[in-house]
Amino acid sequence: MKKLRTVFMGTPDFAVPCLDMLFKEGYEVAAVVTQPDRPKGRGQKLAYSPVKEAALAYNLPVLQPGSIKNDDFYNQILSLRPDVIIVVAFGQFLPKKLLDLPAHGCINVHASLLPKYRGSAPIHWAIINGERTTGITTMYMDVGMDTGDMIIKAELPLLPDDTTGSLHDKLKDLGATVLSDTLNQLSAGTAPRQPQNEADATYARMLNRDTERIDWHQPAVAIHNLVRGLNPWPVAYCRLQNKSLKIWQTKVYNASQPCTEPGKVVQITKEGLVVETGKGTIEVLEVQPESKRRMKASDCVCGYCLTVGNMFE
Repeated sequence: MKKLRTVFMGTPDFAVPCLDMLFKEGYEVAAVVTQPDRPKGRGQKLAYSPVKEAALAYNLPVLQPGSIKNDDFYNQILSLRPDVIIVVAFGQFLPKKLLDLPAHGCINVHASLLPKYRGSAPIHWAIINGERTTGITTMYMDVGMDTGDMIIKAELPLLPDDTTGSLHDKLKDLGATVLSDTLNQLSAGTAPRQPQNEADATYARMLNRDTERIDWHQPAVAIHNLVRGLNPWPVAYCRLQNKSLKIWQTKVYNASQPCTEPGKVVQITKEGLVVETGKGTIEVLEVQPESKRRMKASDCVCGYCLTVGNMFE
């Protein structure tokens, strides 16, 4: 069976296993399209995207357009004659003219079980909302946000201690496997096409500073899920003693204990400290005080003289 000629569009680390798979399975990658180099770090030196680094390691041609909506870029892709365009966390919406270009369409690898969690932060919100399962969906792209017909869905259990970081790493590998199956079915002419049920659609909206701030009036389980869902980026936070305090790791101490003062430290433990919430108590295990390094909460207790009765704002 002939391998499809592809153009790959992606930017972050999440997309790299899919590009690795294309190379290792012998697909002809006519070009890799990724976002322009961005300033990074204290020196603000221009840095390659993870996808660009992978493409260069495979000696693949790299395109980095500022915009993909102009005729010059369209004509450049047209000249490459791709059978299919593969899009994995690229970072720009594709115009209809480009979506209609390849004979087999534009295929997206999305990190949720569509139609749930369309949008830019599906991994974060699956954890924040306490989902028990998530997964990967491949789909034919259209002009909407993750609204195209689905091809293959693969489920993955979401473990109680998963963070966005750990789930991201599982899903990026699963994405490569599902993409491989999808391309095989496309080549064979057996790929299914299942419309999404709009009634079941939900959206994983962009994260902002309000999302990151812990509301201690929420139940302990919800706060724990928020901390997991924002680890390792952008990290949940609160305020203590008029300073910002990032909360990296927690565990539910007692999910149903009656509480009267949400945010109050009620116990110092060997590993950290126990805080009242709107329902139940939560043990804070790892923190990062303002302008300081990450540390065990027990070290913060000693270094900042925290005691029972302190209030998290």
